[in-house]
Amino acid sequence: MPTLVRLLTVLAFAAAAVFAGMAALVYLVEPTPRRIVVDVPLNLPVPGTGVAAGGGSLQP
Repeated sequence: MPTLVRLLTVLAFAAAAVFAGMAALVYLVEPTPRRIVVDVPLNLPVPGTGVAAGGGSLQP
């Protein structure tokens, strides 16, 4: 039983250290905002290839 308590204590201290590191990053590090531009291609349908024009693949 003492080894289980020792293991749980070590794991608790490790978790507390990780949590403290994350909290320090939240409070001490200020991110620098910067502009991000991403080109998104528009896949527009070609006129005359829609279902209404007879280009659909559904056949009765």
